[in-house]
Amino acid sequence: MLASQFARSAYGSPHAPVRSDRQNEYDLFARVTRVLSDAAQHRQTDFPGFAAALNDNLILWRTLAADVSDDGNALPPPLRARLFYLYEFTAAHSRKVLAGQAGTEILVEINTSVMRGLRGERAPT
Repeated sequence: MLASQFARSAYGSPHAPVRSDRQNEYDLFARVTRVLSDAAQHRQTDFPGFAAALNDNLILWRTLAADVSDDGNALPPPLRARLFYLYEFTAAHSRKVLAGQAGTEILVEINTSVMRGLRGERAPT
């Protein structure tokens, strides 16, 4: 294989569309939310899978919290504070979910709201 063919296969098509950070963040939220929602339906029969999906959601939020806490984050400070608060809520609520004291519905709703924001949609009134 020629070096150029190897590079093309390793790095993908040069004609592939460039994805924005927002698109990547949306896709990540969509994937984690879909898995969490599906896993919640099988909580009784596949608790390890359910716990893993819940943990993946928490990792997503922990990563987001670390990002918005960074001084170099370009988001407006009030939005950064609200996102950090949502991380704190998600962490606390996830503990309740694992203890069987709460459901995942609000976590899915929060993620869906963030996805709407990433798409530039306004929250329903």
